[in-house]
Amino acid sequence: MQLSLFDIPHPKIELAELFKAYFNCRSNKRNTANAIAFEIDYEHNLVQLCKEINNGTYQIGRSISFIVDKPVKREIFAADFRDRVVHHLVIGKLNQLFEKQFIHDSYSCRVGKGTHFGVQRVDKFIRKCSANYTQDCYILKLDLQGFFMSINKNILFKKLEQFISEKYKNSDKDLLLKLCRKIIFNDPTKNCIIKGNKSDWDNLPQTKSLFHSQLNCGLPIGNLTSQVFANFYMDTFDHFVKHDLGIRYYGRYVDDFVIMHKDKEFLKKVISKLSEYLQTELQVTIHPKKIYLQHYSKGVKFLGTVILPNRIYIANRTKGNFYNAIEKQNEIAIDHKPTKEEQKAFQSSMNSYLGIMKHYKTYKLRKGMLFKNLNGYWWNHLYLSGGIAKFILKVRPIKKQRNANSA
Repeated sequence: MQLSLFDIPHPKIELAELFKAYFNCRSNKRNTANAIAFEIDYEHNLVQLCKEINNGTYQIGRSISFIVDKPVKREIFAADFRDRVVHHLVIGKLNQLFEKQFIHDSYSCRVGKGTHFGVQRVDKFIRKCSANYTQDCYILKLDLQGFFMSINKNILFKKLEQFISEKYKNSDKDLLLKLCRKIIFNDPTKNCIIKGNKSDWDNLPQTKSLFHSQLNCGLPIGNLTSQVFANFYMDTFDHFVKHDLGIRYYGRYVDDFVIMHKDKEFLKKVISKLSEYLQTELQVTIHPKKIYLQHYSKGVKFLGTVILPNRIYIANRTKGNFYNAIEKQNEIAIDHKPTKEEQKAFQSSMNSYLGIMKHYKTYKLRKGMLFKNLNGYWWNHLYLSGGIAKFILKVRPIKKQRNANSA
C-alpha cells in the first residue's frame, strides 16, 4: 500500500526530550518564581510547550533584565523558565556535536572544564614553554571589547545553519534550526521586565548593554544558549590560532585568551593578525586597553587568579569580592531574620567563592575571612564541610505534634 504525503509522519520534537530538558533546567533554577509557577502543573505545561514547538506556534516570553555588580558590573537578561527549558532542549541536541568540533583549550561552559581547568592548563603551558622556568617565555593576554554585545547574529546563524546541515543527522533538523533562529534573533529588550532601578545602568558602558547594541548584534548574558553559542562563534578563531598560525600554547575562556611563546617579537607581530581575523570574520574587536605582554616571571592574571612560577594566587579582586559578598550577607542578617530562600542564597554565594578558592593555597585566607567577618547568625543555620570548602544547611529536627487523644 502506497502512503500519501498526508500519511507520512512529520519529524517532531518528542515529549520525552522536553521532560529531560525540563529536569536538567529545574536542577539549576528550581527556586525561582518562574520555575515554581511552571512546576505546579509541569506535565500539562510541557505537553503544551511540545505542541507549540511542533506546530510552529511557540513564541519566546518576556525576560527579566537587571544589573549585577560582581565579579564585574554586567547586564543580565533572565529568560522565562519555559524558554529556559527550550534552551536546554536545543543545547542538549547540539552539545555532543559541538564537543567534537571545539579545540581542547576552550574552557567556558563545558563539562569537565571551567575556570580551574583553564588556570591549570595555562600554568602547564607556561612551564612547558619555559622548559620548567629555565628558558625565556612570554605571555600575551588579550580581551575582546563588549564581546557578547558585538556578536553578529547573521554571522552566528549562518555558521550554525551550516554546522547543523553538515553535522546533525536526526530527522528533526528543520525544527531545530527554526528554534535556533527564533532564539538567536529574539530581541529581549523589546519585551522585558526591568528589575531594580534604571539608575542601576548608570556607569555601565554602552558596549556592555543590549539596549545600545547595533542592529542584529548581541546575545543576552544569562542564557545557556548565549554561553554555548558564543563559544561556537569563537570556534573558527580557535582553529585559526591553533592550525593556521600554528600556535601551540593557547587557551581561551569566553573572550579572555592567552598565548605563550618563546619569542616576544613573534607575539608582538601576531596581535595584528589576530585583530584582522577577528574584525574581518567575526566583527569583534580586541580591547585596546587590555593587551598584556610580559615575561612569564612577571606572572599573569587569568580567571580570578595570578599565575606565577611554581605558585598560583587568588587575585586581589576575587578576595575583595569575597569580602564584599560576606558584608552583603551580614547586612541581611542584621536587618531581619533571613528567610529560607535567603539562607539558600547565602549558601550559593559563599560556596561559589569557596569552590574557586579551595583549589589553591587559601586555607588560612578562607578561615580568616569567614571566622573574623561573618555574622554569628549564619553559623546557627549552616556549617562548613570539607576543610572550609563548602557551607551546608543544618537540618532542623521536626517537632512531633502532640497526640490530642493521648492521655
